[in-house]
Amino acid sequence: MAKSGIQYAVVDAFTAEPFKGNPAAVCLLEDAAKAADERWMQSVAAEFNLAETAFLLRDSSAAAAPRFQLRWFTPAAEVELCGHATLASAHFLFTSVLAEHETLIEFATKSGILTAEKVPAPASAAASGEGKLFIELDFPMIDLVDCHPAELPSIPQTLNGASVVSVQKSATAGDLIVELSSGKEVADIIPNIHEIKNCSGRGVVFTGPAPEGSGYDFFTRFFCPKLNIDEDPVCGSAHCVLAPFWGAKLGKQKLTAFQASRRSGILHLELEPAGRRVRIQGEAVAVMTGTLLA
Repeated sequence: MAKSGIQYAVVDAFTAEPFKGNPAAVCLLEDAAKAADERWMQSVAAEFNLAETAFLLRDSSAAAAPRFQLRWFTPAAEVELCGHATLASAHFLFTSVLAEHETLIEFATKSGILTAEKVPAPASAAASGEGKLFIELDFPMIDLVDCHPAELPSIPQTLNGASVVSVQKSATAGDLIVELSSGKEVADIIPNIHEIKNCSGRGVVFTGPAPEGSGYDFFTRFFCPKLNIDEDPVCGSAHCVLAPFWGAKLGKQKLTAFQASRRSGILHLELEPAGRRVRIQGEAVAVMTGTLLA
């Protein structure tokens, strides 16, 4: 008898166009033993060799909404929070697994219960968003903390004369957050990956104010070579730090962010300070489906 396979999809997140945004592999598991096999999941993530591979297992607990266990793996390691692979997972479930009337999904993760909900297109998406599937993720807000002088990055070739306004770090992952004076400087960065890999912390985020008239509030790029991700095309979880940072600087509760990687991506953000949450809205598009046999 032929061995049954595992259904998977590759979904481009934070974009409505194929081959843009950030691709994630999403694997729908039926076997709890597979969902507990970290070595196997790490091998699968290395085989896909995308920034993240998500593994889903339906949770049989009596939740009001469909609930799935969700874990995320880079090609090198498991991570505790990932935005684009959560958006990709929700898009896959809404479009290919769940009944059409379902509008809310709960994910049980190492960062607690996260939700994904079908929502109308945000006002910042204008008419181009009408009739499209937008999904809102409810994620934790993450604080910025000061860097110790020994943690400040030495990246002169990467900066290439760009003006650094401030350097802080994420309180959780320890990513360095380097604020530049303009979004153009962020977009123009040509990274020296060796420099960035030698920095303290997990990775380096560059961010700056968006050009006037662009329709965005700020630009970002994220480099994480320590996890075998030289540049993460669109990083949702980084915006759990960046949304409150730019919200405070600009005096706004709702922001639109542009990740200025080669693939690019758009994130619509809303702060909920009382609950210390960040709502992240975006689109996604499936570009590949198949069966995992190993």
